[in-house]
Amino acid sequence: MLTQRTLKTTFALMIGFAVFVAPAYANPGNGNGNGNGNGNHGNNGAHGNKEQGYASSKNEHGHRKNARHPDHVQSDISFSQARALAVNYGLVGYQSLPPGIAKKVARGKALPPGIAKKNLPASMINALPHYPGYEWRAVGDDLVLIALSTAVVTAVINDVFN
Repeated sequence: MLTQRTLKTTFALMIGFAVFVAPAYANPGNGNGNGNGNGNHGNNGAHGNKEQGYASSKNEHGHRKNARHPDHVQSDISFSQARALAVNYGLVGYQSLPPGIAKKVARGKALPPGIAKKNLPASMINALPHYPGYEWRAVGDDLVLIALSTAVVTAVINDVFN
């Protein structure tokens, strides 16, 4: 009787222990990781450590134009400058894109396949800012800067060729 009771107790303790220990062995993948809870974060980078000699992000990157986003190119041309170039080169009167397609031409999105991209004259391209790995195109009546390798729209200046 004592051995049967001891066996049941031992078996119950092993199952209870397994239930409590099992989550420790679980795979934290598929979005079940530590997350962004509000627990004790410890020393999180250079936040509040300025008196300890850590460089702040402004000094670390210098005063570069795209210090926050090193992979992004920002166009250095305004609408009025681009419009003046389009008028000077006679590139006006282009039709705008249909609204459904125009929504898809946005900064950070890939250029939709099959969309009509017009090459600009070489003289206008020479007057526009040059960025290695990017090219200027006319898409509808908009001036668009496109990454050559990925066809991602980097900058859109609306209604330049209207």
